[in-house]
Amino acid sequence: MSIYHHFPSKAHLMDALVDLMLAQARVAMEPQWDWRERLRRAAHGFRAMALKHPAFFPFFAVHRLNTPAGVAYIDGIIGILREAGFSDRDAAIYFRELGYYLTGAALDETAGYARGPSSAEPVPNETIAASFRHLAAAAPYFQPAHFDATFETGLEILLAGIERSAQRRD
Repeated sequence: MSIYHHFPSKAHLMDALVDLMLAQARVAMEPQWDWRERLRRAAHGFRAMALKHPAFFPFFAVHRLNTPAGVAYIDGIIGILREAGFSDRDAAIYFRELGYYLTGAALDETAGYARGPSSAEPVPNETIAASFRHLAAAAPYFQPAHFDATFETGLEILLAGIERSAQRRD
Protein backbone atom coordinates (compact mmCIF):
# COMPACT_ATOMS: atom_id res chain seq x y z
CA MET A 1 0.00 0.00 0.00
CA SER A 2 1.60 3.27 -1.10
CA ILE A 3 0.34 5.22 1.92
CA TYR A 4 2.90 3.35 4.02
CA HIS A 5 5.65 5.21 2.16
CA HIS A 6 4.50 8.21 4.20
CA PHE A 7 3.80 6.42 7.50
CA PRO A 8 5.96 3.73 9.10
CA SER A 9 2.94 1.68 10.22
CA LYS A 10 -0.83 1.51 10.35
CA ALA A 11 -0.67 2.83 13.93
CA HIS A 12 1.19 5.94 12.73
CA LEU A 13 -1.41 6.46 10.00
CA MET A 14 -4.22 6.18 12.56
CA ASP A 15 -2.47 8.67 14.85
CA ALA A 16 -2.28 11.10 11.92
CA LEU A 17 -5.98 10.62 11.14
CA VAL A 18 -6.93 11.21 14.77
CA ASP A 19 -4.77 14.35 14.80
CA LEU A 20 -6.53 15.54 11.64
CA MET A 21 -9.91 15.00 13.29
CA LEU A 22 -8.79 16.89 16.39
CA ALA A 23 -7.72 19.81 14.21
CA GLN A 24 -11.23 19.84 12.75
CA ALA A 25 -12.75 19.76 16.25
CA ARG A 26 -10.91 22.88 17.39
CA VAL A 27 -12.83 26.13 17.37
CA ALA A 28 -11.61 29.68 17.85
CA MET A 29 -12.26 30.99 21.34
CA GLU A 30 -13.20 34.60 21.95
CA PRO A 31 -11.73 36.22 25.08
CA GLN A 32 -15.09 37.64 26.19
CA TRP A 33 -16.71 34.19 26.43
CA ASP A 34 -17.10 32.68 29.88
CA TRP A 35 -16.11 29.08 30.59
CA ARG A 36 -19.62 27.79 29.85
CA GLU A 37 -19.63 29.32 26.38
CA ARG A 38 -16.09 28.10 25.70
CA LEU A 39 -17.00 24.54 26.68
CA ARG A 40 -20.24 24.80 24.71
CA ARG A 41 -18.30 25.86 21.59
CA ALA A 42 -15.70 23.13 22.12
CA ALA A 43 -18.49 20.55 22.50
CA HIS A 44 -20.12 21.70 19.28
CA GLY A 45 -16.77 21.49 17.49
CA PHE A 46 -16.24 17.94 18.75
CA ARG A 47 -19.72 16.87 17.67
CA ALA A 48 -19.33 18.47 14.24
CA MET A 49 -16.06 16.60 13.75
CA ALA A 50 -17.70 13.30 14.71
CA LEU A 51 -20.66 13.86 12.40
CA LYS A 52 -18.32 14.77 9.54
CA HIS A 53 -16.52 11.42 9.90
CA PRO A 54 -19.17 8.94 11.12
CA ALA A 55 -17.41 5.83 9.82
CA PHE A 56 -14.11 6.74 11.52
CA PHE A 57 -15.52 8.10 14.78
CA PRO A 58 -15.88 4.70 16.54
CA PHE A 59 -12.13 4.24 16.08
CA PHE A 60 -11.46 7.79 17.25
CA ALA A 61 -13.58 7.19 20.37
CA VAL A 62 -11.23 4.51 21.68
CA HIS A 63 -7.94 5.91 20.36
CA ARG A 64 -5.51 7.38 22.88
CA LEU A 65 -4.94 11.09 22.48
CA ASN A 66 -1.25 10.81 23.32
CA THR A 67 0.25 12.62 20.32
CA PRO A 68 1.31 16.26 20.68
CA ALA A 69 -1.97 17.32 19.01
CA GLY A 70 -4.00 15.08 21.33
CA VAL A 71 -2.25 16.32 24.45
CA ALA A 72 -2.70 19.93 23.29
CA TYR A 73 -6.44 19.34 22.78
CA ILE A 74 -6.83 17.87 26.27
CA ASP A 75 -4.74 20.67 27.77
CA GLY A 76 -6.92 23.26 26.04
CA ILE A 77 -10.15 21.89 27.49
CA ILE A 78 -8.66 21.52 30.97
CA GLY A 79 -7.23 25.03 30.57
CA ILE A 80 -10.72 26.45 30.04
CA LEU A 81 -11.76 24.96 33.37
CA ARG A 82 -8.58 26.00 35.22
CA GLU A 83 -8.84 29.57 33.91
CA ALA A 84 -12.40 29.62 35.24
CA GLY A 85 -11.05 28.90 38.72
CA PHE A 86 -11.73 25.19 39.00
CA SER A 87 -9.16 23.15 40.92
CA ASP A 88 -6.94 20.64 39.15
CA ARG A 89 -9.08 17.85 40.60
CA ASP A 90 -12.36 19.39 39.49
CA ALA A 91 -11.01 20.28 36.06
CA ALA A 92 -9.96 16.66 35.56
CA ILE A 93 -13.35 15.36 36.70
CA TYR A 94 -15.31 17.80 34.54
CA PHE A 95 -13.08 17.10 31.54
CA ARG A 96 -13.84 13.39 31.88
CA GLU A 97 -17.57 14.01 32.33
CA LEU A 98 -17.64 16.18 29.22
CA GLY A 99 -15.70 13.52 27.32
CA TYR A 100 -18.10 10.79 28.42
CA TYR A 101 -21.09 12.82 27.26
CA LEU A 102 -19.59 13.89 23.94
CA THR A 103 -18.24 10.47 23.05
CA GLY A 104 -21.49 8.72 23.95
CA ALA A 105 -23.62 11.22 22.06
CA ALA A 106 -21.35 11.06 19.02
CA LEU A 107 -21.29 7.25 19.02
CA ASP A 108 -25.09 7.19 19.21
CA GLU A 109 -25.44 9.66 16.36
CA THR A 110 -22.75 8.13 14.13
CA ALA A 111 -23.04 4.39 14.82
CA GLY A 112 -26.43 4.40 16.51
CA TYR A 113 -27.99 1.89 18.82
CA ALA A 114 -30.26 0.82 15.96
CA ARG A 115 -27.22 -0.29 13.95
CA GLY A 116 -25.25 -1.75 16.84
CA PRO A 117 -24.30 -5.42 17.09
CA SER A 118 -26.83 -7.91 18.41
CA SER A 119 -27.64 -11.56 17.79
CA ALA A 120 -31.34 -10.97 18.48
CA GLU A 121 -33.84 -10.06 15.82
CA PRO A 122 -35.23 -6.58 16.50
CA VAL A 123 -38.63 -6.51 18.16
CA PRO A 124 -41.12 -5.62 15.42
CA ASN A 125 -42.60 -2.12 15.54
CA GLU A 126 -46.09 -3.62 15.81
CA THR A 127 -45.08 -5.50 18.97
CA ILE A 128 -43.51 -2.38 20.43
CA ALA A 129 -46.67 -0.39 19.69
CA ALA A 130 -48.88 -3.06 21.28
CA SER A 131 -46.77 -4.10 24.27
CA PHE A 132 -44.33 -1.33 25.12
CA ARG A 133 -46.41 1.82 25.24
CA HIS A 134 -43.81 4.04 26.90
CA LEU A 135 -41.18 3.19 24.31
CA ALA A 136 -43.69 3.53 21.49
CA ALA A 137 -44.66 7.01 22.69
CA ALA A 138 -41.01 8.11 23.01
CA ALA A 139 -39.81 6.45 19.78
CA PRO A 140 -40.29 9.46 17.48
CA TYR A 141 -37.84 11.43 19.63
CA PHE A 142 -35.08 8.89 18.99
CA GLN A 143 -35.05 9.86 15.31
CA PRO A 144 -32.31 12.01 13.71
CA ALA A 145 -34.69 14.97 13.45
CA HIS A 146 -34.41 15.30 17.25
CA PHE A 147 -30.66 14.75 17.62
CA ASP A 148 -29.81 18.47 17.76
CA ALA A 149 -32.36 19.23 20.47
CA THR A 150 -31.36 16.15 22.46
CA PHE A 151 -27.68 17.08 22.24
CA GLU A 152 -28.38 20.67 23.32
CA THR A 153 -30.49 19.54 26.27
CA GLY A 154 -27.83 17.12 27.47
CA LEU A 155 -25.04 19.65 27.07
CA GLU A 156 -26.94 22.31 29.00
CA ILE A 157 -27.73 19.82 31.79
CA LEU A 158 -24.04 18.92 31.99
CA LEU A 159 -22.87 22.55 32.07
CA ALA A 160 -25.48 23.44 34.69
CA GLY A 161 -24.40 20.45 36.76
CA ILE A 162 -20.75 21.52 36.59
CA GLU A 163 -21.74 25.01 37.70
CA ARG A 164 -23.87 23.72 40.60
CA SER A 165 -21.12 21.37 41.71
CA ALA A 166 -18.62 24.22 41.69
CA GLN A 167 -20.95 26.44 43.70
CA ARG A 168 -21.34 23.73 46.36
CA ARG A 169 -17.56 23.52 46.72
CA ASP A 170 -17.21 27.29 47.25
